[in-house]
Amino acid sequence: MLEKIKTLIAEVELFSAKNLDELEEFRIRFLSKKGEVTQLFSEFRNVIPEQKKEFGQLLNDLKTKTQDRVNKLKEDLKNNEQSSSDLDLSLTADSQQQGSRHPITLVRNEIIDIFTRLGFTVSEGPEIEDDWHVFSALNFPPEHPARDMQDTFFIEKDPDILLRTHTSSVQVRVMEGQKPPIRTISPGRVFRNEAISARSHCIFHQIEGLYIDKDVSFADLKQTLLYFAKEFYGKDSKIRLRPSYFPFTEPSAEMDVSCSLCGGKGCNVCKYTGWLEVLGCGMIDPNVLESSGIDSSVYSGFAFGMGIERTTMLKHGIKDIRLFFKNDVRFFEQFQ
Repeated sequence: MLEKIKTLIAEVELFSAKNLDELEEFRIRFLSKKGEVTQLFSEFRNVIPEQKKEFGQLLNDLKTKTQDRVNKLKEDLKNNEQSSSDLDLSLTADSQQQGSRHPITLVRNEIIDIFTRLGFTVSEGPEIEDDWHVFSALNFPPEHPARDMQDTFFIEKDPDILLRTHTSSVQVRVMEGQKPPIRTISPGRVFRNEAISARSHCIFHQIEGLYIDKDVSFADLKQTLLYFAKEFYGKDSKIRLRPSYFPFTEPSAEMDVSCSLCGGKGCNVCKYTGWLEVLGCGMIDPNVLESSGIDSSVYSGFAFGMGIERTTMLKHGIKDIRLFFKNDVRFFEQFQ
């Protein structure tokens, strides 16, 4: 009798089923009311006392292993059946949807490419800065409105630490660590405490340029920007410079480019003026050079800066800056 139980245990351990019907036949044979296990329990009372303990242990082992085997095979067969039902070999292969670079990245790279052809290198710096590199070294007086909390994100625990409001802070670091001649552009993300709307955002991107050498003039600045405008907006583009004010440049100017959408005739994008404002620029203030350890009596230079979002909006006719931050696939598919 003991040998029979051991033989059945070995059979249970080796059993496999091709389908649920075979598994059900196996279960009925072993676990039903007239099955092998039930009959062996009925014969337990006829076992001699010396073998009852061993017989009972083997019999319980047989019942447990049989039930576990049935449960496992049942689960495996159901999983295989489900996997087979999900696979349709007659379906055609799906075309893999290709992504695209963000329009801000595309325009940023295009601008960098234009200025690198003029000999400008790319420099980068930290987004969390101190007051010196963002304001003081750039000739911002203590009472300047840009220092107000309404424009700048300050770190509460240390009022001297803030999120940079422009990438001019990178230019200060370059001037402090490098001797002229200097010719560099500084692309990066900046932060300002502004209300989010179709025309403005609290996070945006800038590219600022810096050129310092002996005998650099305003004519050099104008020619550099004219070259950029023709390369970026089209060879027929024209520029104009209007007087403006920035603490770190003197003289300062705003640059407009002729509207490429209407050819300068006037449309709703350029507000029927024929011109689009694209960047600010000017000759570097001597105080800025001196604060970075550059002799203003020997060297001069110019600087310019533009917002990449605004440049992208003008180039592609985009009317809402918030689209750049919404991750709408339908919007980004246009730039593949």
